[in-house]
Amino acid sequence: MTNKLNGAEAMVRMLEAQGVQHIFGLCGDTTLPFYDAMLRLDHNMHHVLVRDERSATYMADAYSRVTGRPGVAEGPSGGGATYILPGLIEANESSYAVLGITTDISVGSYGKYPLTEVDQEALMRPLTKWNTVIKRADHIPRMVRSAFRGMTSGRSGAAHLGLPYDIQYDAVDPSDIWADPELKSYPAYRQGPAPGAAEAAVDAILSAKNPLIVCGGGVVIAGAMDELDRLATRLDIPVATSISGQGSLAETHAQAVGVVGSNGGTDETWEMMQNADLVVFMGARAGSTTTSRWEAPAADTRIVHFDNDPMVIGANYRTEVGVVGDLRLALAQVNAVLDARGQGAATFGGAAAIAELKVRKFAEFTRLAQSDQAPIRPERVIQSLMDNLPPDATLVSDPGTSCPYISAYYQLPQSGRHFITNRAHGALGYSLSASLGAWFGRPSSKVVALMGDGSFGFTVGELETVTRARAPITFIVFSNSNFGWIRASQYADKDARYYNVDFNRTDHAAVAAAYGLKSWRVENPADLDRVLREAIEHDGPTLVDVICQNLEESNAPVRRWMG
Repeated sequence: MTNKLNGAEAMVRMLEAQGVQHIFGLCGDTTLPFYDAMLRLDHNMHHVLVRDERSATYMADAYSRVTGRPGVAEGPSGGGATYILPGLIEANESSYAVLGITTDISVGSYGKYPLTEVDQEALMRPLTKWNTVIKRADHIPRMVRSAFRGMTSGRSGAAHLGLPYDIQYDAVDPSDIWADPELKSYPAYRQGPAPGAAEAAVDAILSAKNPLIVCGGGVVIAGAMDELDRLATRLDIPVATSISGQGSLAETHAQAVGVVGSNGGTDETWEMMQNADLVVFMGARAGSTTTSRWEAPAADTRIVHFDNDPMVIGANYRTEVGVVGDLRLALAQVNAVLDARGQGAATFGGAAAIAELKVRKFAEFTRLAQSDQAPIRPERVIQSLMDNLPPDATLVSDPGTSCPYISAYYQLPQSGRHFITNRAHGALGYSLSASLGAWFGRPSSKVVALMGDGSFGFTVGELETVTRARAPITFIVFSNSNFGWIRASQYADKDARYYNVDFNRTDHAAVAAAYGLKSWRVENPADLDRVLREAIEHDGPTLVDVICQNLEESNAPVRRWMG
């Protein structure tokens, strides 16, 4: 027995050293040495075999979101490498640490037209924060360390490692198997803002008459929720969020406005954005959805911007004060400045204004949520979930029918990452797969995945993975036999000229039952609450197929469709 490791074994040992506990992946010819090493070596990592490489990265993405640790997905060369792309770009643009490992053809075969040859490094370059194809086995340890450093430090994101077949058999010195413990979770190596930045931000905020904080996903990623809570409460300043920023405060918090923007925002929350004389963006890029294509804040609104990525400061708005640094450290400094000044009393009257706003916002929602109309209204599904889910439940949604309703109306009772959706690129098929990653990452939380029937068709094969894992996830399908978002857009933008958006109705409950799930089909609104309660309380995977209203017939909280 040699004291050397081969390349495949070195990869396993390096992932183990980096604190990896779960790997989501799919086997292939070029993966044989890696899988054999996973089998033979003694380690504590759990490999989850999936049915599609896209699903592996969606699972790794949601796993990363709920754990604060890098998610790991792997797949083979050729088609496997191309299928793994959607999840990597979603994680990268959403600032979540996900490592994609794609095994590759042998280095010795490059340029000889072997089966499944593709330039993986060029393929992954625009989609990832850090990327390489390893050419020598003795480079494996430091390339893994570099990938984790790239994923977890600064603005977190996705990384890619290509692992050619032949170097998986070459020797690696075991003494090089080590990892930096700081990189096992993220943000790693947090950096505080420059001296004076926190003071300047406080001065600007206190000089405003009607300020509004708008949080993106960066607040939850940084774990800055407690510092934000303290700041919002002491100043009684309203806090709105993007969809990705949900969880920055509990939705039930006195200072929580809710989601603003063109998707999941409402007329009432939009009033806050329009009326603010100073907007404080925190861990948000001030992109098209949150600002309703930069309709508000107006160009002359004063802007303070907190972010750990200096590239987003001033990208869309002239910024009066930019605070570049980790959000948790930056907000701690802001609170320390207020402490030193003895500033602790309520200042801006946010709670009273928000309470009045929410009365108006939820009046129509409550009326529609009690409707006995069939097909079932989406509002009724959201209300039933709020009535039946535990406070620490995790909701995972595709970007279609369910997403704006949850974002607008579901009152998340806890801060933190309890609502997950793929807002960066909006690929369908995300939630069915991602929910399993969320469950592996946080098995104590009840996980519910919501999707339209169009999305269901993308990754339905992962129901077999779910039943094999015995994961007690509840899947809810909003069934209306069309790609609802596009149909609603054709209704609003093209005078209801519908073209190629409708498909045949499927019995999703029967499909789920064939995979081994306990399932129901619900057409009568009177049955919905009972069925959802049974599905949520069942100790195995369940699916509820809800025959629901078409999106263009509804009161969806999407600004360009409303009014």
